[in-house]
Amino acid sequence: QVQLVESGGGLVQPGGSLRLSCAASGSIFSFSAMAWYRQVPGKQRELVASITNGGSTNCAGSVKGRFTISRDNAKNMVYLQMNSLTPEDTAVYYCNGRSVLVNDWGQGTQVTVSS
Repeated sequence: QVQLVESGGGLVQPGGSLRLSCAASGSIFSFSAMAWYRQVPGKQRELVASITNGGSTNCAGSVKGRFTISRDNAKNMVYLQMNSLTPEDTAVYYCNGRSVLVNDWGQGTQVTVSS
């Protein structure tokens, strides 16, 4: 099983930026796609952005134009660049790797947007 470890969360003011990182203990090509999800207490975990092994990306409408997902295959890393953050982006952000037989999650990193 490939372990996923997120980092880069923290407290940021509205309008600020953060870059989240997800480090995989093995090859991210073992997954068909990598993604970032987020969750706030009392709500379902929601997809933020995803990227396939071929590099195709998809973003939720609420973050389109502000967030960018990317990957470094050589380093087995996945990133989420978050710009123009708002308080509504406050959540625990999770890295996810999935394929037909696997659906792995990291432990999450807290992002708080507040003045």
